[in-house]
Amino acid sequence: MLGLKQIHHIAIIASDYAKSKAFYCDTLGFTLQSEFYREARDSWKGDLALNGHYTIELFSFPFPPPRPSRPESCGLRHLAFSVDDIDAAVAHLEGHGVKCEAIRIDPFTNKRFTFFNDPDGLPLELYQQS
Repeated sequence: MLGLKQIHHIAIIASDYAKSKAFYCDTLGFTLQSEFYREARDSWKGDLALNGHYTIELFSFPFPPPRPSRPESCGLRHLAFSVDDIDAAVAHLEGHGVKCEAIRIDPFTNKRFTFFNDPDGLPLELYQQS
């Protein structure tokens, strides 16, 4: 048996490292655990935590190609975050200038959800568990 226990981290490449770091930390509430500049790659790497758990590796690389998002392409489609109060979460995001789609109901679970984007257009989802 392989023995997977949980997802360790998710790697995200940002076109503007400082802008994305501010978005994930200041707007979404992640904390910066550590940060390194890798001179040989001209690249930043930030380790971001959510509620004390290491979750995202945020990278920068010179001139990364744009991420295809529409039409939907193969690969990772989006990241989803659970929230207790989706209305309050959407109000918080919109208060920080982040545009959210209309809140919808998942027809299979009857749970409320919405999508928004990070600074590079990566689709992110809020999903209300209760």
